[in-house]
Amino acid sequence: MGITEIAGLILLGVAIVITYFAWRRIRLLREGGVHVALRSVFDDRGRGWHLGVGHYQGDSFAWFRVLSLGSGPNELISRDGLEIDARREPTGPEAYAMPVGATVLRCRSASGEVEIAMGPDALTGFLSWLESSPPGRAIPWAS
Repeated sequence: MGITEIAGLILLGVAIVITYFAWRRIRLLREGGVHVALRSVFDDRGRGWHLGVGHYQGDSFAWFRVLSLGSGPNELISRDGLEIDARREPTGPEAYAMPVGATVLRCRSASGEVEIAMGPDALTGFLSWLESSPPGRAIPWAS
């Protein structure tokens, strides 16, 4: 097997992976997902953000990273005990990894802290989902 065949196989493999990522993202969005950037490790220089697709699954918000080979969610955020600590606009260095017009929410729950960045429409849906907890639960607004 020559170099040409090996290079062709490598390019075919890369094309298959890129096609899979594109198909996965389209499938997640068509199933009712929203564009969301998320980071669980905070860095003042804007690092650690990952673009993904979020889905509401009952009392959980499932987040799927766009560039992941896994079929399940990368993060599962439970509505129970979730509180919004702060809301802010993205800083210059972090705006590259976020949806257009995004707002950043710093959220706290029993499983830890996470920052979620989403556009205006997705933000409205997220806040509505958070407020619509079943009767008997407190509405989780901290600020």
